[in-house]
Amino acid sequence: MPILPGAEPFQADGGDVAALLVHGFTGTPQSMRDWAEHHAAAGLTVRVPRLPGHGTTWQECNRTRWEDWYACVERELLALAADHTVVVGGLSMGGALALRLAQEHPEHVAGLVLVNPAVRTEDWRIPLLPLLRRLTPSFPAIGGDIRKDGPSEIAYTRTPLHAGASVTRLQRTVRGDLSRVTAPIRLFRSAVDHVVPASSSAAVLAGVSSTDVEQVVLPDSYHVATLDHDAATVFGGSLALARRVAADSGRVVA
Repeated sequence: MPILPGAEPFQADGGDVAALLVHGFTGTPQSMRDWAEHHAAAGLTVRVPRLPGHGTTWQECNRTRWEDWYACVERELLALAADHTVVVGGLSMGGALALRLAQEHPEHVAGLVLVNPAVRTEDWRIPLLPLLRRLTPSFPAIGGDIRKDGPSEIAYTRTPLHAGASVTRLQRTVRGDLSRVTAPIRLFRSAVDHVVPASSSAAVLAGVSSTDVEQVVLPDSYHVATLDHDAATVFGGSLALARRVAADSGRVVA
């Protein structure tokens, strides 16, 4: 299956501190590319995988499930953790996958950077997905929620509903195990987000067992904050966390 131009995975080899960055549902590594390049320039090893069913067609995405996406990022984490201190960052559903990694592999996740993490929704259609996905395979797109003029997100023009129903199962699973998360967290929430409600971030903050937690509200960005006005705030906060957890583990980021 051909990959959309610009949707390719990203990797850079640097020092013994690594950032694993996970894009969101219907998105691609392009939404994380600036973040990845910022950290690579600082000397980190960086991986941004392309989740199965993403960056090709929404019809292919409909043939994948959350377990497929999780298996992809889990492989990346375990490969990096063999000889790196790893910080995991995630946007939207990528934040839910990052939290799942921290729940399942606390010994390998030294820190979490969550950008508008999607662990719950207030969309009235979600409870109807089991029925709706039998009536239609897709809804209008959810990608491209960016306040800044100019940048655009490479994302599907339709939202695949079979895969979307699996997202809700991922969210329930992650919410149920939030108390298992103990890693330091930097959570960035956009003041205005047309995709994920503020209650999703609130649920994360209320549910985790982490004692080192900071929330930063982004005043000038919408959902895809990694491509928006406040991107530098996200990147700077992420790098600061990576440097701190690296020092705690006896490693140094340039």
